[in-house]
Amino acid sequence: MVNTLTSIRPPVQRLQDNLGTVIVGKHEAIQLVLVALLSGGHALLEDVPGVGKTLLAKSLARSIDGQFHRIQCTPDLLPSDLTGTNIWNPQEGKFEFLAGPIFANVLLTDEINRATPRTQSALLEVMEEAQVTIDGVSHPVLDPFFVIATQNPVEYQGTFPLPEAQLDRFALSLSLGYPSEAEELQMLERLQSGKSFQTLQPCITLAEVKQLQQDCQAIHVEASVQRYILALVRATREHDDITLGISPRGTVTLQRTSQALALLNGRDYVLPDDVKFLAPYVLRHRLIPAAGHSAQGIVEQLLGAIAIP
Repeated sequence: MVNTLTSIRPPVQRLQDNLGTVIVGKHEAIQLVLVALLSGGHALLEDVPGVGKTLLAKSLARSIDGQFHRIQCTPDLLPSDLTGTNIWNPQEGKFEFLAGPIFANVLLTDEINRATPRTQSALLEVMEEAQVTIDGVSHPVLDPFFVIATQNPVEYQGTFPLPEAQLDRFALSLSLGYPSEAEELQMLERLQSGKSFQTLQPCITLAEVKQLQQDCQAIHVEASVQRYILALVRATREHDDITLGISPRGTVTLQRTSQALALLNGRDYVLPDDVKFLAPYVLRHRLIPAAGHSAQGIVEQLLGAIAIP
């Protein structure tokens, strides 16, 4: 159980406020990305170009004073272009490991579905175990380690759909969406006033991020809320319109993200409403619906059918 919320809320509030100075009108999207970060997961942003996905990733890295790397995925990208490789050092007479861009606190993999399945698979180990294995030697990545991947949901030419094992490693999938007219006007006003990403300053430390991740694990989850999580997840495995239901990893992720959302809202306990709010973002990209059905519609149906404790 978290001892005092006063020691937790200030850094969380600073982080949200700092991102809000650059990302206009996307409070919910900011909150969801922070939920993924603090729960120890990763985020998949599915949206059209130009809505601020890269800006959000870069702003988050700068806000936590972390190392940021960006990978532009293309069909000719090799796994070693992400992970790094061993190179021969003639002076030392031995091979030395040259780290790739995957060694970062915040890693943006832009248009991840343009990478081939072979290259996509290079992310499987590191997203689950925070390490990469090269020639039989494991190399831990930076801590914290957070992946933000993007893909364009309306552009399929020259893309390779993410396999289920890869999708299951993303805690959340979300869309930023277009800004409203007022928000877009505010963007132009900020641009005119000189407020931009370049003026953004770190507001919390990496040590504080790691502490917040630990605090999330201590958020209390009542047995009735856990049964609610199980009811939602297990219903996906028995639904006639679902080909592939939620894995146990998805069950754990739904609880962990609910704990993170509770912390962001200043509570040391999870509400059923936390679970209900996050369920579409946590579950829909993990489902394979039958032909003619949508994952979003099925999740909404289950949320309406299963009683809230």
